Amino acid sequence: MDQLEVSTKETKSPWGAPALAPSPCSLADVMSEQLARELDEEGNTFPDCPDTDLKLTCTSEADTSSDLILAQMLQMEFDREFDTQLRREEKKFNGDSKVSISFENYRMVHPYEDSDSSEDEVDWQDTRHDPYKADKPTTTPKKGFVGKGKNITTKHDEEVCGRKNTARMDNFAPEVQVGDGIGMDLKLSNQVYNALKRHCHTEQRRSARLHEKKEHSTAEHAVDPKTRLLMYKMVNAGILESINGCISTGKESVVFHANGGSFDEKIVPEECVLKVFKTTLNEFKNRDKYIKDDYRFKDRFSKLNPRKIIRLWAEKEMHNLTRIKKAGIPCPEVVILKKHILVMSFIGQDHVPAPKLKDAILSSEDMKKAYYQVLNMMQRLYQDCNLVHADLSEYNMLWHNGEVWFIDVSQSIEPTHPHGLEFLFRDCRNVATFFQKAGVAEALNVFELFNTVSGLEINSDNEADFLAQIEALEKRNEDHVQKPSKKIFNDTHDGSPPQLNTDDDD
Repeated sequence: MDQLEVSTKETKSPWGAPALAPSPCSLADVMSEQLARELDEEGNTFPDCPDTDLKLTCTSEADTSSDLILAQMLQMEFDREFDTQLRREEKKFNGDSKVSISFENYRMVHPYEDSDSSEDEVDWQDTRHDPYKADKPTTTPKKGFVGKGKNITTKHDEEVCGRKNTARMDNFAPEVQVGDGIGMDLKLSNQVYNALKRHCHTEQRRSARLHEKKEHSTAEHAVDPKTRLLMYKMVNAGILESINGCISTGKESVVFHANGGSFDEKIVPEECVLKVFKTTLNEFKNRDKYIKDDYRFKDRFSKLNPRKIIRLWAEKEMHNLTRIKKAGIPCPEVVILKKHILVMSFIGQDHVPAPKLKDAILSSEDMKKAYYQVLNMMQRLYQDCNLVHADLSEYNMLWHNGEVWFIDVSQSIEPTHPHGLEFLFRDCRNVATFFQKAGVAEALNVFELFNTVSGLEINSDNEADFLAQIEALEKRNEDHVQKPSKKIFNDTHDGSPPQLNTDDDD
């Protein structure tokens, strides 16, 4: 009796809530039809709240629904794999052919998929049925018109052509942002469409040219891959120890500083410069007059393509520097020439380049000394080297160790050049103007300086008349510079005026 009482007592649940003992019921109640109906109604009743956290009773209908969803998911996964394989077959079948065969009709993509799908989500842009894509304008039949009588519409109709032109913009390059013209029912006239088409083609060609130019040409402070490879080869061969960086840029070249090494048992200067001629043709288009009429390169000029002319330009500077150096005129010393890269000695000290004559801060005595040096160097360049600088100015003269140095002689020509005296007159004008503005009282004017350097005697104070006589002299006799009366100033380094020596041929 005590055990029965203990069993009927409420047992405590370990989860805290009291667990009630099931109430006993008779067998008649269990077999009652009324109770069976109630249980059946309770089993078919589901809560309306779509709470996914609730664990529903697994009835027969619920199991059937889950199997259907599972079958749909499996079918969708199978369709994805089938479409992926179909794309591979289509790509393999077409290859690189311009005419391709589409397997679009054989695809089995479902028209709808949950938006929370993974990265394998169906892309509507890859399907035939895009519900968000605007309808393209309908085309007219082959006969060229639609309708009858007053309602006839030909293929030349303004609205039809406008919509067709808007649809054709989809064929433009991908980088062209055409927008949703079809959705806005945009109508482009033939004139506007043709202008846009020409602009797109022009931009494509321009971008292609720019890309090619960047790959095959030097930039302001950089070099193209081929030039960089030549510089690396010089370092690997021991000609240079290292290349430090860019120290100067110009219209035609980029100048780098480098530490010298050794070359064929020849001691390379401790500090060198690499003059890399730019391989772009923009700066050389109008400068062929300096080389095509030079008899030293006249036969080779016409046989070369434009890019090889740049190498010829570097070779021309090397020969001019060698000739100037033999005459004892201060200028960089040539070390080696590799295609369009010219290695020369460095004018400066401790990685600091010598200042240009325009930027040098000189006293009146130093400026006077520099003028006499330039005058003597111009005479020796013309008389001894048989050269005309052709681009002489305060920008192409350096001041180093109390002396003036000539640089940038790639365009220098011989006086026998058809325009040699004209270039000499321009050099004389630049030099005379600079030193007169610098306050050198002894500076000659342009006409006196030209006669002093060339040894000619042209009497005129008018620039136009002076140039006319020079041109007439060039046309009349191209050999007039071969036996000039030499008037040479003795080179003095103490700052005193040079002495004029006149050597007559008679």
